[in-house]
Amino acid sequence: MEIQHNAFAKIIDNIHDGLYIVDKNRVITYWNKAAERITGFSAAEVTGHSCSENILTHIDSEGNSLCTGMCPLAETMADGIMRETEVYLHHKNGQRVPVSVRVTPLTDISGQVVGGIELFTDISSKSANVLKIKELEKLALLDHLTKLANRACVERELTGRLEEFCRYGNPFGIFLMDIDHFKNVNDTYGHDVGDLVLKFVAETFTANSRAFDLYGRWGGEEFIAVIRNITPEAHSKLGDRIRMLIENAYIIHDGKKLHVTISMGATIILKQDTMDSLVKRADTLLYQSKAEGRNRMTYG
Repeated sequence: MEIQHNAFAKIIDNIHDGLYIVDKNRVITYWNKAAERITGFSAAEVTGHSCSENILTHIDSEGNSLCTGMCPLAETMADGIMRETEVYLHHKNGQRVPVSVRVTPLTDISGQVVGGIELFTDISSKSANVLKIKELEKLALLDHLTKLANRACVERELTGRLEEFCRYGNPFGIFLMDIDHFKNVNDTYGHDVGDLVLKFVAETFTANSRAFDLYGRWGGEEFIAVIRNITPEAHSKLGDRIRMLIENAYIIHDGKKLHVTISMGATIILKQDTMDSLVKRADTLLYQSKAEGRNRMTYG
């Protein structure tokens, strides 16, 4: 059975995964509906533009920029080898979203590479976080601006994790995080822009969290995360990745990219800890990060 061209195009446009096509100069020629949903950018905003214009500003897990250099799509177009990897794209709202990408060369009838195709899947714990938000709303435990757990909810979570640690020895850690120079953002751009910054920082947390971890707003521009069943090494690595993702996230304001960074204190539960001692230690480490230049994590 021969599939009509328009029927084939309709199938591609309505698949669950994001898909886009570039020509040999890496100019985007096609952008499907799922790509619009996952990134927040419409087809009209990206088609006709080159990847090198850095609209999506893909970065890898080390924070390296991919769009201006040899990204997986460019490498595949150069050597004809299909690739799969995980990267972090920039959502139009500002947050970083983890995606699994599969790239393949696009060839003409003679086998010459004339472009490339990238298929990408949102691998954040989005569905689990949506359910978590609904549960928190019912219990009045949600911060309504950021859609994170509020302080009362975090304190309840910490109490539960401490009891679990005392009974079964299950380890957990926390991150205490503060947006650097946030007062300057409010003073320079206004509180509406400040609210947008708080939201995209929060959305970067939730998009890159495990379903059973909890991220909350501790107060003002300060956030906290309760990370279950984690080793010190994995905890430190996760914290530094979160810091890097925030550093590489941004919103567009008056046609310019507005970036922020976070400072962080990270620590693991100890046998003698109470909730107060655990949070106080993280707070001391957070202020050490600020004293040493900000945009860093101090672990202890």
